Amino acid sequence: MSDAQTQIPVTVLTGYLGAGKTTLLNRILSESHGKRYAVIVNEFGEIGIDNDLIVESDEEIYEMNNGCVCCTVRGDLIRVVEGLMRRPGRFDAIVVETTGLADPVPVAQTFFMDDDVRTKTKLDAVVALVDAKHLPLRLKDSKEAEDQIAFADVVVLNKTDLVTPDELEKVEATIRAINPAARIHRTQRSGVALDEVLDRGAFDLSRALENDPHFLDAHDHDHDHDHDGHDHHHHHHASDIHDVTVKSVSLRGGEMDPKKFFPWIEKVTQMEGPNILRLKGIIALKGDEDRYVLQGVHMILEGDHQRAWKDGEKHESRLVFIGRELDAERLRKSFEACQAA
Repeated sequence: MSDAQTQIPVTVLTGYLGAGKTTLLNRILSESHGKRYAVIVNEFGEIGIDNDLIVESDEEIYEMNNGCVCCTVRGDLIRVVEGLMRRPGRFDAIVVETTGLADPVPVAQTFFMDDDVRTKTKLDAVVALVDAKHLPLRLKDSKEAEDQIAFADVVVLNKTDLVTPDELEKVEATIRAINPAARIHRTQRSGVALDEVLDRGAFDLSRALENDPHFLDAHDHDHDHDHDGHDHHHHHHASDIHDVTVKSVSLRGGEMDPKKFFPWIEKVTQMEGPNILRLKGIIALKGDEDRYVLQGVHMILEGDHQRAWKDGEKHESRLVFIGRELDAERLRKSFEACQAA
């Protein structure tokens, strides 16, 4: 796809008020990182950008003196993105901040669904900012906090200086129980390197699972021990941590029969779509030299050949579902039934 070079990566940033989004966005808009980022926020008042940094502003778009722009969404996200695209000069990336309670999915889906936006932008990663101290409370009283973690490709576990090492381990175990495939960065004052959250290529199928060490050993949370027999501290059962209603199902198998596998995954996503928050997989297809990579959000499924299997690399299929009320046993059996004879 030649337009991939011209597509601007979009990062969707989620997280509660107080988790540190404002700090992170202000860093993007004020640090001299030499990049042009466009930051889209729900309501300008929430960020409180330092006026001294604003070069010029029209009604909706504020230009900063480090070359970045900040704009507000008061209506339609697509309209704002199209407005940005018409501006002279190219942006290196777009960051869309969702309000604390907003479900990140419609935002992510915007970048899948609208043809015009889709030709110009590509969803790069969903990043969730989490407050280490308050996460356990958030999870108790809201489904959204859990969804934000379930959807994330990257979790920035912020304010780690406010908790004990033991509390931090527990919070991290909780995050892993909800989403074994996300990459976690521990930070204070949102001090994560910007290239760890921007332009990750987490949604880019050719790169998605390329350097994602956690994905390939995504742990089965129904087994309490590792394959090598050692217990690891992040193998708390989800129930030890708190009632996680989102859980992950990790499947592993050999080469798949494409005639069985594709109809199966289509059917699963159509039927279970509302319960499946995310799915990610690397599939070995019988008679295919290339790794096949899958990404899904609810019922939207994308798949693509990624790269050739390397010499000596085990032709193994891995699939992780993250969602609610998933029947792990049925998924496992039906997945295994798709294996090539």
